[in-house]
Amino acid sequence: MLTALLTERDWSKRTLAVISGLDETAISKIASNVRKIDAETALIFEDVFGIPAERFLLVQKTYELAVARIDNTPNPERKIRANLIGDLPVSAMIKRGWIDAKSVKDIENVERSLLRFFDANRLEDIETLPHASKKTDVSISATPAQLAWLYRVKTLASEMLVARYSPASVKSAISKIKTLIHSAEELRKVPRILAEAGIRFVIVEALPSTKIDGVCFWLDEKSPVIGMSMRFDRIDNFVFVLRHELEHVLNRDGLETMMLDVDVNSGEATQVTQELVDQETRANEAAAEFCVPKKMMDAFIARKAPVFAKRDIVGFARMLKVHTGLVAGQLQFKTQKYHLGREYLTPVRSIITPNAVTDGWGDVAPTDAY
Repeated sequence: MLTALLTERDWSKRTLAVISGLDETAISKIASNVRKIDAETALIFEDVFGIPAERFLLVQKTYELAVARIDNTPNPERKIRANLIGDLPVSAMIKRGWIDAKSVKDIENVERSLLRFFDANRLEDIETLPHASKKTDVSISATPAQLAWLYRVKTLASEMLVARYSPASVKSAISKIKTLIHSAEELRKVPRILAEAGIRFVIVEALPSTKIDGVCFWLDEKSPVIGMSMRFDRIDNFVFVLRHELEHVLNRDGLETMMLDVDVNSGEATQVTQELVDQETRANEAAAEFCVPKKMMDAFIARKAPVFAKRDIVGFARMLKVHTGLVAGQLQFKTQKYHLGREYLTPVRSIITPNAVTDGWGDVAPTDAY
């Protein structure tokens, strides 16, 4: 640009040096791109040539970028790495023992572990990436973190040994669990009942910000899997989500599309098709009916509203032969008054996890996969 301006005006470098007050040697270096045009020099040239200083600086930056492109070979791995490390909660996965690396900065081991974790041969094949060739069909538009949770559940479930599955065994399991819901302690038997019914039951603590409650999918036509996060440590939430997922198994939902349930009590339909929305609605209705029959719940609310005395809540639960926390949970949901019966929402995680395949809360479930 400087050489063109000098030619246009028929000036020599010495002439420009005299006009600008700059050293002739400096001008020669700028003209031959040996020396950069800095902000101060750009302002001097603005006075001399009547061209905005920004133009000189822009030309300089454009030239530098062009030179850099010649010297640097494009590296597609940077973009892949940006998607993987940027979208996946790698630090949390390292902390959970899913990735064998000291920190996210240990990029070589991080990438090696991600290949094992997602059962991929190349980084670009990891399915959290937009153009990965292999995609898991999920009932919602799952985030990379949610997909990572699903992979952990699937890996642990695939290594379990359970009894033979049949539709009748699922119905039998539901009936057996129904006899347990009067007592929090009795729920410790749930993992065994599900295994005897041929259902792989896995509890994996949710990754941050995933809001996952549970999932139902099948390893094959005779191998149903129920995964739960137990992100809310309450008896009402556990029983509701469990029965919700069992309804999916009962209806053979999830055979082609993983039924990933996020924030199941929110009432928001996040599924990608109307068929999936209908499946979720059926599962929610079955779960609510299992906890407290709808007609009886509605009648109780109509009879007692707006005041729900503790003795009435306890008495109603005793009549139904269910834990008081199940009544309290449904009452809260129906009335949107979340202070009602809060003291009855008994924690059950410590009761159930010792008897189930569990990953999280400080424990890492062993696996042969990685």
